[in-house]
Amino acid sequence: MGNSHENSLAVFLKSRRARLDPAACGFDSARRRTAGLRREEVAQRAHVSATWYTWLEQGRGGAPSADVLDRISRALELTAAEREHLFLLARNRLPEVVYQQVNRVTPRLQRVLDSLVSSPAIVKTCEWDIIAWNRAATVVLTDYELLPPGERNILRLLFCNPTVRSRMPHWEADARRAVATFRLESARAGASDKARALSEELSQSSAEFAAMWKDHDVHKYGEGTKSIEHPQVGAISLEYSSFAVDDAPDLGLVIYTPSSAVDLQRIQSLTAG
Repeated sequence: MGNSHENSLAVFLKSRRARLDPAACGFDSARRRTAGLRREEVAQRAHVSATWYTWLEQGRGGAPSADVLDRISRALELTAAEREHLFLLARNRLPEVVYQQVNRVTPRLQRVLDSLVSSPAIVKTCEWDIIAWNRAATVVLTDYELLPPGERNILRLLFCNPTVRSRMPHWEADARRAVATFRLESARAGASDKARALSEELSQSSAEFAAMWKDHDVHKYGEGTKSIEHPQVGAISLEYSSFAVDDAPDLGLVIYTPSSAVDLQRIQSLTAG
């Protein structure tokens, strides 16, 4: 590690242990000249040697392992953001993603969705379950409220819902891109076991999915276009952009915007009802 990394790591570790209450951590708080825990106390909590931990704060001994950094994170009671920062300072890389299943969004994020009156928007998990949506998505894409929770999955809708499929003039290209993106996102989020279970289920129910899954293509969601044939207003062309939800790496926000003034008018006629 270079001097800047050494100094940044040392300053960060010292600042984190200085804020901890020795008594709350089970140590004698009397006769202390400085606030917080001593180095040897952090080492004891992290189950590493005091000498090694001292070297770490001094930038000696090379990059620590991910396991040791996790133990230090717990010993210093770091937040998720602080843990990421520690890994970047000590190893110049983020920690491995730990998959956590998410079933709902915050009220604040739901209000963001609801504010997009003419832009269908959804929030999906890395398993591609749709867990939040706005009114525009309901009237333009699918009324997810009418579906059982287990069927609110993008891949299940694409491959197992004839109504959704019939409204997609470019179904094969859209489906192939979805399968490739799902493979990449689920692996990135550490949800490979969940992805395997869903892929096995869909491979049994859809020969087309099975063939696409065997291609092992990967694709980023990013931006693109989507065409749908709406039963009430006809063809609608949409442009979509995907966004990560901060502090929730398992969630993705997808916003669809009308491609033209005609598309906007058609969406507005649906949302006005």
